[in-house]
Amino acid sequence: MRIRDLFTGDRPIFSFEFFPPKTDAGEAKLIETVQRLQELGPSFVSVTKTGAKPAEKTVELTARLKREVGVEAMAHITCATAGRAEMHRILESIRDAGIENVLPLRGDPPADRPGFVRPPDGFGYASELVRFIKGSGFDFCMAGAAYPEKHPEAPSAEIDLRNLQTKVAAGVDFLITQLFYRNSDYFSFTARARALGIGVPIVPGIMPITNAAQIERIAELSGASIPSDLQADLDRTRGDEAAARAAGIAYAIRQCRELLERGAPGIHFYTLNQSPATSAILRELRRDYP
Repeated sequence: MRIRDLFTGDRPIFSFEFFPPKTDAGEAKLIETVQRLQELGPSFVSVTKTGAKPAEKTVELTARLKREVGVEAMAHITCATAGRAEMHRILESIRDAGIENVLPLRGDPPADRPGFVRPPDGFGYASELVRFIKGSGFDFCMAGAAYPEKHPEAPSAEIDLRNLQTKVAAGVDFLITQLFYRNSDYFSFTARARALGIGVPIVPGIMPITNAAQIERIAELSGASIPSDLQADLDRTRGDEAAARAAGIAYAIRQCRELLERGAPGIHFYTLNQSPATSAILRELRRDYP
């Protein structure tokens, strides 16, 4: 199933994102986690491509989730270090594994390199990878990453939005945003995207807070702002993981409800391979969106 076809109904789309664990035991535990989450009826799951793992691990785990758990799955692919021949080989392996959905990204450069350098015969932007996939004859449904508060490397929000327009024009079917904690950022971004002619679904990405220090670090790396009321909650619960998790779940439920009530096509949860917080949030949302 191609994920783009799920947006034709009037029900919101709920999805989860995972990353490949470091060990076989970790992978087995993740499979069990996704099996438990299946009772909540996710529309699809996605598997990231991390710098520490080869592309083959992402493909293998994505195919396992689709085959063994029975959930639609999307593979992330990055081109930060791959040339065209290597990328074509990876795309063939995805196709041959029966995966129909991909999220093309530029990706981060290796940790031992200070900045991004276009690889020989490679790509500098995700839009170039999207165009390559289309031009090479692969019939994937493609998602794209979007940044409500601007990509950290973009000179301005306007330039970032123009770059996104280029990526969508290259063949992206829907967008998933980077995490954010102010819904006004999502609504403003979506309005500006629509004004520019970007008409594909824009799914908000939500990362439930389970640990104050961790989320502050992730927010800084992604360029996401933390509102003052949320920061006050984080400060109040610092050092108390149970209290931080409860506050994070309550905040995410309020955030998701407003997003859906005001027309967001669904929610994409960044799970960090943990199920309790995401399960609690989606169980509550299912009361209104069964």
